[in-house]
Amino acid sequence: MESLYTLFKVQLPKYLRSLPLPKNFAGFANTKSEEWFALVPFFLTVTFILYAMIHTICSRRRRRAVPKPKVNLSLMKEDPKVVTQMDIEDLGDKIAFCRCWRSKKFPLCDGSHNQHNEETKDNVGPLLLRRGEEK
Repeated sequence: MESLYTLFKVQLPKYLRSLPLPKNFAGFANTKSEEWFALVPFFLTVTFILYAMIHTICSRRRRRAVPKPKVNLSLMKEDPKVVTQMDIEDLGDKIAFCRCWRSKKFPLCDGSHNQHNEETKDNVGPLLLRRGEEK
């Protein structure tokens, strides 16, 4: 901490006082070449700091929204919406519907979610429907 204190409280003010800055803009016209060379590091540092600040502020405003990933990667992409109808009578006693959108027998489950879960560490599984016992 002592070195930071010395840098900001002693060295930096001493350096800034030693810069040959004119009192107004017209004074730059009378500045000698060796004085200009002494000002170059100062102006480069100030320019870099301003650029970094402006770039950071502007890039936060310009951030594009990241598109959400699609669920359906390949099934019936030509249709505006994937809709499958089945009659309840055709379901039988038990049926498994795909919820991972990877099944080759879509809308029925073929177990493709197992590979999907291994690759993505997801936990998706089928929708299982079974006919209840009559009372």
